[in-house]
This record gives sequence, C-alpha cells and structure tokens, in this order.
Amino acid sequence: MEWITTFLEGLSFEALYGGILRFVFPILSILILGRCAKALLTFQREPEYWAYVVLPGGDRLPVTHWETLLGRGKNCDLVLDYPTISRSHAVLTRYDDGSWSISDVGSKGGVEVNGTAVRSCALEYGDTISLGGVKVTLVPFSREQESRQAAARTLAGRQIRPAITLFYLTLFQVLTMMQLLFQVKPAETPTVALAFGSLTALQWLLFWAMRAFRRTGYEIETIAFYLTTLGFAVIASSAPGEMFKQLLCVGMGLVLFLVVGWSLRDLERAKKIRYLASAAGIGLLLVNLVFGTEQYGAKNWIFIGGMSFQPSELVKVCFIFAGASTMDRLMTKRNLWLFIVYSGFICGCLALMNDFGTALIFFVTFLVIAYLRSGDFATLSLICAGTGFAGILAVRFRPYALRRFASWGHIWEDPLGAGYQQTRAMMCLASGGLLGLGVGCGRLRYVAAADTDLVFAFVAEEWGLIVAVLTVLAIVCLGVFVVRSASVGRSSFYTISACAAVSIFMTQVVLNVFGTMDFLPLTGVTFPFVSNGGSSMISAWGLLAFIKACDTRQNASFAIKLAGHGGEEEDA
Repeated sequence: MEWITTFLEGLSFEALYGGILRFVFPILSILILGRCAKALLTFQREPEYWAYVVLPGGDRLPVTHWETLLGRGKNCDLVLDYPTISRSHAVLTRYDDGSWSISDVGSKGGVEVNGTAVRSCALEYGDTISLGGVKVTLVPFSREQESRQAAARTLAGRQIRPAITLFYLTLFQVLTMMQLLFQVKPAETPTVALAFGSLTALQWLLFWAMRAFRRTGYEIETIAFYLTTLGFAVIASSAPGEMFKQLLCVGMGLVLFLVVGWSLRDLERAKKIRYLASAAGIGLLLVNLVFGTEQYGAKNWIFIGGMSFQPSELVKVCFIFAGASTMDRLMTKRNLWLFIVYSGFICGCLALMNDFGTALIFFVTFLVIAYLRSGDFATLSLICAGTGFAGILAVRFRPYALRRFASWGHIWEDPLGAGYQQTRAMMCLASGGLLGLGVGCGRLRYVAAADTDLVFAFVAEEWGLIVAVLTVLAIVCLGVFVVRSASVGRSSFYTISACAAVSIFMTQVVLNVFGTMDFLPLTGVTFPFVSNGGSSMISAWGLLAFIKACDTRQNASFAIKLAGHGGEEEDA
C-alpha cells in the first residue's frame, strides 16, 4: 500500500480537481444542450388560424399565415383550383392591428373587391373578393376559436424548465472559472473571476427581464450563453487581458439582440428599418474600403483609438434586413433583382478587401434568401455559375487568395511554413482525446490565431472532442429548429430572416471547422460566440434575434405580441 500513499502525496488538489472536471464538463454540456434541444425540437408545429376564406361552394379554407399566397399553383398557401385563377394570383396580408389587405401579383384575371378592380387595397371582413371571376369572402375567426387555439398551443418553458437549465449552465461556468483560476497567473485571477461573474449575471438578468415580460422560452439564449462561456474560457487561456473587451462586446451584443427583436415586433416598422439597414450596410463597407487597415491579409479592419472592429460583421445584420421581405413584395421581380444587385455590391466590396471568407458567407446567405424569395432554380444557377467564374479569376489574380488555395490539401508538405497553423491545430486536436487535457492546459494557445480561426481545435484540445462536437451540434440544433418553425411562421419576413441568420451561423461553422482540419481552405472565419472577437460577438447576438423572432411557441418570442383577453394581441 506504500505506492498508494506515495501517489496520493504527489497528487495536488489542482490535478485532482482538473481530472474530475474532465468527466464533469461533457456531462454538464450534454445535459444543458440536451434540455435545450428537447424543448426546441420536440414541440408540436401548430399553425395559427387567423381567418377563413369562404369559397363559392361554401367550403372554408383556414388562413394560417399573415401573408397568404392565393392561386392555382401547388406552391400557393391556399390552392384555388379554378381555371380562371392564375398560378400566383394575389396575396392576402394581415397586419399587427388585425386589419387586412389584398394585392394583385400580376394575375391575368385581376382582382376585384366589392365589384371594383384593384391592384392593392384594404379589406374588411365580409367583403366580396373576385379572383379571375371567382368570388370568395374573408370571414373572421371567432373569439371562442381563438381562445381555444391559444389554450391548446405549446407553452414555452412548461415541459423543460429554462431556469433549471440555466442553473446547470451557471454551475458549468463556476466550475470553469475555478479551474481557470488554477491555471492563470495570480495577477490575472481577478480579471477571470470578474468576467465570468459578469457573464453569469448578464444571463440571469436577461432571463428575469424576459420573465417580467411574460416570455418563458429561453433555450435559444441559453445555447448562445453556453457557447459564449466556452469562448470566455478560450480567451482566459490564451489572452486573459482581452476578457473585459469581450465582456463589453457581449453586453453590446445583447443590446443589439433586444433592439432587433423590438424592431421585429411591428412588421411595418421592420419594413421601414430595412431601408435604413441597407444603406447602413453600404456605408459601413465604403468606409472600410476607404479607411480600412490590412491585417492578416485582409483589409477589413478599422482602428479607432486603439480599438479595432470589423464592419463586415455588422453588415450581416443589415444584409438580412435588406433581404427579408413580406409576401406581397416577394412576388415582384423588380424587388428580387434589386436584392441581387445589392448582394453583388456587398460581395464585391468584400472581395476588394481580400475578405473572401466573409464574401462566401454572404453569397451562401444570398442563395438562401433568393431561393426562399423566388424558388427560381434557373436564375440561381446562372448566378452560381457567374460567381464561380469570378472566384476563379480572384484566385488567379489575387495573390492572397492564391496563397490560401495553394496550401489547401498540402499543409503537411510544409509544416513549418504555410501549413504551420493547421498542422499544429490538428496535432493538438488529436492530443485532446475525448475528454481534453483540461481547461487552460493546452498548447495550441501559443499558435497565432488559435483563439479565432483555429478555435475548434483549441476547444477539442482543452475540453475534449465530445465538447467540441457539441459546440457544432448546438449550432445545428438552431438550424433544425428554424427549419421546423418555418412552415408555421406568421410572416415570410420572419421565416426568411431566421433562415438567413442560421445559414450564416452554419456557413461560419463549416468554414471554421473544415478549414482547421484542411478539408477547406483556411479562410479566417470565426466560430459564432466561441471565437475571440468583439465584432463577431456583437454580430452573433444580433443574428440570434432573427432566430428568436421565428419561435412561434406560446409566450416564447419577444418579437410576437402576447394574446390578451378576448383574443386580442397586446404588449406585455
């Protein structure tokens, strides 16, 4: 038994604590993300009924969206199988105040309301609507039916209590902070402790603020705070002096999250903001082109008084506002072509800055938005072909892009030169195993851009492959949630913006993870919420607001007004 005594004497509390946590962290991560995923992915996709369209024979078709496409085509929300009705005939629109309108979308038979031909006009319940000579009527959904519908809908936070999940996350944060306090220098311990404590306070403050406004769904925010916690641990391990800067950016991101959410509460307000956002996106990139500073090969940085930021990150939020639209506008080709021109300008500016990774993110997002807006594969195929040709020219004539592609797939041929970062990242990723070496115990932190471009390998080395994979699955969970929610979304504006936001997240994750492992060129793209970077953090929280807005569960989204007494919607 002497060897046991010798072993225990040589075993420090720090080593014992860290060894235990290597098993605890994956369990807590699975518990936190599993609870969030169960709440987000298992709710019943219950359509909301707003009115009925009464057909000539007396049949009633329920209107389940705020923007409803009427026509003979199979892609219409309400299929009216009459020969005189066009494939896409008209759009029926409901507004926040409960009023309705109808818009002709280029039909052959035209639209009449109470015998008068119209292009677009307000509707009242009981008005006679003629679509190509076929007369239909809009009738209200009864108050009793509205009350039954509200009572039957999934109430966020009822099955999976978000407060309990947040408690597990708080425990995760406390344990992480305590282990980091063993690893950092004594002078840095107050910084680490205060940063983690402030992050925990922010998440609970937001939680109780949501509860005060009767919003009980908090799973989307919990996922974001979990990833942010990992990001804080990465920064504490690699650059503790930057933790307060990142904390400040989390606070700014939360403000943007709430502002975007507020703007989406009123679709008319959101449609007005989209013009300002479009102009802001152009302005930010023009300022970047004129005053930007080249760093890491890309001219996408602005330095002001010792502080730096990337305008292209904030343009992501502007881009989604510009691309999202309501159904009545989606059906006009002019509107789509304006967005194509806008997207081309954005991607062109980024290409001039040598920021090809971000340009690719915007292009993928453009494809998602354009498809959701038009469903026109032919046009999108031509755009893809043209973009591919432009990409070939960029690689051929832009030295920075050429160097990136030249090392792709050949990093082990030059492990001390062009392939240095990725070869070290892959070795560290492998050395972490399933459970990691321990928070703050990795070696990748000494490699340039380890906490940004190579952050997936950083997490895998210190936290283990299980936690690293869970970070990817957390983003995938948001993606699946958005896809499931899209079919029952109130407005195409919410659906398009949420799909665009999650496509940005997914594209960033693919480029970051696959770039680290040399499956794709290393493009310098960050991992949402995890990578060190203030601009990226602010942008990620802004994008999260679009995902939150598409949450149609009862009392879940702050972008959706709550049902008041008698079925009327009211502010909390």
